[in-house]
Amino acid sequence: MRQLISTGSPWETKVGYSRAVIVGDTIYISGTAGEGPDVYAQTRAALATIEKVLTGNGFALADVVQSRLAVADFEHWQDAARAHGEVYGQIRPAFSLVHALPFVEDSILVEVEAVAVRTEE
Repeated sequence: MRQLISTGSPWETKVGYSRAVIVGDTIYISGTAGEGPDVYAQTRAALATIEKVLTGNGFALADVVQSRLAVADFEHWQDAARAHGEVYGQIRPAFSLVHALPFVEDSILVEVEAVAVRTEE
């Protein structure tokens, strides 16, 4: 079964995507931006949104097996990586850090994606 998770963003219908898609015990979370004055704050906010999507759908942050950071200004990649490490330091998912062209809105400095597999204890 395929379950689509929506946040109600107008971009979802315009572009044709979901905030997340659950298939079986796996959730795929789309590129998520956060608000804030800098890359660090936006990364922390995006990761908080990802955690909210996870927990709201029966997953835990510890279920994340893959994470990707896309940073528009690569000069500040270390700030994004530091925020990522603070959240995922003990979980240590597979990880990619990519340099993106500017995002569709100039205020967006970073986006974070995640894939998580629900595990039973």
